[in-house]
Amino acid sequence: MRVMVLVKATKDSEAGLMPSAELFEAMGKFNEELVKAGIMQAGDGLKPSSQGKRVAFDGASRTVIDGPFSATNELVAGFWLWEVKDLAEAVEWVKRCPNPMPGPSEIEIRPLYEMADFAELLAPQSA
Repeated sequence: MRVMVLVKATKDSEAGLMPSAELFEAMGKFNEELVKAGIMQAGDGLKPSSQGKRVAFDGASRTVIDGPFSATNELVAGFWLWEVKDLAEAVEWVKRCPNPMPGPSEIEIRPLYEMADFAELLAPQSA
């Protein structure tokens, strides 16, 4: 199963403060472990939301909204895309991760819909 592992933003990450050299090194080692284990498919850090945009949809209307965005605890500062056996394996890997921020932080794990999931939804229903 594939999962998206989301590093939640903090006031520091939204301020554009870069992690310490020690944290960069620890994260690099953790990422190497993920790659060697065949878990990590992709991953990166994101710039603060002040450098981003959102597009709001309402029917045919599209509205562009410039960052920064409020509710820092709802924003994402980085991500990984992992291939794991199940959610429990993803949780175990996240528990081994260095704290991605200088202070308190959170990492969210979300399973991805796979093409097979959509095939099931589109298949004719038998009565």
